[in-house]
Amino acid sequence: MTKLVKQNIKMFLDEVASSSPAPGGGSVAALAGALGAALTSMVCNLTKAKQGYEEVQDEIAEVLEKSEELRKDLTDLIDKDTDAFNEVMKALQMPKETEEQKEQRRTILQTAFKQAAEIPLETARKCVQILHVAHIVAEKGNKNSISDAAVSALMAQTGVQAAMLNVRINLSSIKDPDYVQQVTTELHELLQNAMQKSTEILNIVEKNL
Repeated sequence: MTKLVKQNIKMFLDEVASSSPAPGGGSVAALAGALGAALTSMVCNLTKAKQGYEEVQDEIAEVLEKSEELRKDLTDLIDKDTDAFNEVMKALQMPKETEEQKEQRRTILQTAFKQAAEIPLETARKCVQILHVAHIVAEKGNKNSISDAAVSALMAQTGVQAAMLNVRINLSSIKDPDYVQQVTTELHELLQNAMQKSTEILNIVEKNL
């Protein structure tokens, strides 16, 4: 299959809408985050060298560099999520006729489930980072584009929550209780951070509309 990120929008949407289980919510979560990062970059680019924003140019340049890094990482995660799901499917199809085959299948399947949880977990982490830079552009970026800072935050928040669901569904198949507890704790912290930041950003935007 052609890499998802090489497809046009219609092709990607058709692929998501098809009967194939992948790409699914994890890839869509990464796309939501990438769109959020792109909007933060746009506000930065509309603030650069703009009269009235001379004092924030250095900070905006740093934010732009970070948001572009996040956009690239999240774009990569769109395909990585689908690849991880496909590895789970491959493991499920492994033979299980003998005890040795069953044990090998169990081991490979557990590794695949962990990888399938790690990818959306990384998506959630990156989306929280977008919220931190979106907060800066909401406060200091071009006021004519402040609504775009809000949409950036909303996309990132959606990316966090969507990615978390994809982590949790894989955790339910993982037999390592310490790993499950560690990831569950991190998910709780990421969600709290995301909700706090997105609320702060929307409040800033509301006051300036």
